Amino acid sequence: PDKSLDIAARLANQAIEKGPNEPFGHYVESVIASFKGDLALATAEAEKALAINPNYAQAHSSRGIIDIYKGEGLGIIGPSGTGKSTVLRVIAGLLAPDAGSVYIQGQKRRGLIEDSNDPIYIGMVFQQAALFDSLTVEENVGFRMLQNSRLSRRQVRKLVEDKLDLVGMHGVADRYPDQLSGGMKKRVSFARAIMSNPDRPEDNPEVLLYDEPTAGLDPIASTVIEDLVRNLQVVEGGCQTHIMVTHQDSTIRRTTDRIIFLYQGKVQWTGRTKDIDKTDDPVVRQFFSASTEGPIRVIG
Repeated sequence: PDKSLDIAARLANQAIEKGPNEPFGHYVESVIASFKGDLALATAEAEKALAINPNYAQAHSSRGIIDIYKGEGLGIIGPSGTGKSTVLRVIAGLLAPDAGSVYIQGQKRRGLIEDSNDPIYIGMVFQQAALFDSLTVEENVGFRMLQNSRLSRRQVRKLVEDKLDLVGMHGVADRYPDQLSGGMKKRVSFARAIMSNPDRPEDNPEVLLYDEPTAGLDPIASTVIEDLVRNLQVVEGGCQTHIMVTHQDSTIRRTTDRIIFLYQGKVQWTGRTKDIDKTDDPVVRQFFSASTEGPIRVIG
C-alpha cells in the first residue's frame, strides 16, 4: 500500500530535528554506524534462521540483541545521542541502516517503507507530533485513508471520530493544530497512528513506536499520555505491542514491561522494568540516579 502519510511525516520530522550545527544526515550516519547488524521485527512467524518462535520478535545487532514480545511494552532507553530514536526510525522504515538488513516477519525489507510492502503495518508517534498545520485534525488523522482508500469522506470522518474518542479527544475534528495544546497534539498523533481501514485489516497497526511522547509536557499531562499508552494496549481498536523511547523516569516505569539500555552503540543491559532499581550495573545505576559521576561520559 502507498505510504504517503509516513513519507510526509518523515519529511516533517526530519525538518523538525535538523539542528543548526549538525546536519541531519551526519547525525544519522554517526549513530547508525555504531549499531550494525541485522534488525528484525516480527509479531508472528519469522524466518527459521533467526530462531524466532510465534509471537516473538528479535532484532540482531553485532553488538547486542533487542527482542520484542507481542503484547508487551518495550522501553529503549539510554543517554542522549546513543541512537535510540534512530533505532525506531530504522524499525519503522524511515531510515535505512548503514549496514545489515531489516526483516519484517522474516521478509527482508528492501529500501525504505515506501519502497517495500511489509507484511505488517507499523505505526509511529513522533516526538513533535508532526501534524500538518494547514490541515484540520480530521484531515491529519484521516490523511492516509483520504489519500489511499476507497472510503467515502463520511466513512473516514466516522473512523476519525472513533479514534479521537479512543484517545480522549472528542469534538476536535474540525480544529487546526494551532488551536490545540501540546498534550492535545500528542493525543491527535496517537489517533493518527492507530487509524485503521476496515476494508484492509492487514493495514491495521500491529506495533506502535513511541518517540519521546511525554517530552515537553508537564507532570499531569505526562500522566495522561502514559495512561493512554497503556490503555491502547487493551482497548479494541488500539495496539497491544509498543516500543517506547523516553528519558522520563515516570514514563519508563509506567508504560514499559521490559527495558533495553543502549550505551555506546550496544545493548548495555536488559531486564524487567521492576528490576531497574535492583541491578548492580554501574551504567544503569548512574542513569537512574542522575549522577554526574560514573562510566557515562557527561557532555557539556
